[in-house]
Amino acid sequence: MLSIDDFKPVTLEDKHLFDTHYRRYPPVHSDNVFTTIISWMEYTKYHYAFLKNNLIIMTKLGNVLRFRPPIGKYDRDIFQQVLKLAKREESDYPLGIIDTQTKDWLSKEYPKLEFIPHMDYFDYVYLASDLAELPGTAYKKIRNRLNKFKRNYSYETEKITEINMDEVRTFLKRWCLWKDCESDPLLENEKKAIMFSMTNFFELELSGVAIRIDGKIEAISVYEKMNPDTVVVHYEKGAPDYDGVYKAINAETAKLIQKGFKFVNREPDMGLPGLRKAKMSYRPHHMVEVYHIARDKILL
Repeated sequence: MLSIDDFKPVTLEDKHLFDTHYRRYPPVHSDNVFTTIISWMEYTKYHYAFLKNNLIIMTKLGNVLRFRPPIGKYDRDIFQQVLKLAKREESDYPLGIIDTQTKDWLSKEYPKLEFIPHMDYFDYVYLASDLAELPGTAYKKIRNRLNKFKRNYSYETEKITEINMDEVRTFLKRWCLWKDCESDPLLENEKKAIMFSMTNFFELELSGVAIRIDGKIEAISVYEKMNPDTVVVHYEKGAPDYDGVYKAINAETAKLIQKGFKFVNREPDMGLPGLRKAKMSYRPHHMVEVYHIARDKILL
């Protein structure tokens, strides 16, 4: 029987285990990607367990434990064990990040379960070609901003490598000064996550793009393969001095991605109104919808 003691903290050394499992069962939602998990470990304590070739993720934020659906071949017995664990926790919503396909399967197995959409965690997914080419009238305003940026600034695009990594880190430190990261707990933790990712950039097998203006890196984007047809963009940062630089780094990243992938997952908006507006302006092709289940609705 599955217990809390079966879960252990995720470490960088677990990447091979996750990679091996994800080759058979690619992650559907960005928050289950290994880079996301390991980079945000200081903020959210991620734990995992394997049961009958299913990966089960548990998070600990403060003293609150939450679980995610088993990742693997659907097995009612395993779900039953996870649901029992979730039911014992004091969290109002102890089971979350439930994608649509899993929700549909659970609905048949457990007709009394009620699923609550968790919109703040819906992933935004775009056609890579749309972000690269910005076609049609729907993208007119974005194209205009990008063209203005190109007229105002002469810039070069380069991949992030060992050669320019120190410059990338210097830029990110400047970015945090501009954003005053220390004044906002979420930004401070995002800074820690980014710096962890950059320190372990090559071990995590990440890719990145940088924009250089007047000899200095002024924008970066970091991404990786998420599943066979999708790349997830983990971070995108730009200097506030250059109007339109975010439009440029977005387009330049998509130009590279579209050569091998159909979709770009740009992660959720976390319920931030400004971020939601910006993500919607790029016309997502679809959303990865996720749900959670209230503790008092888990009837076993």
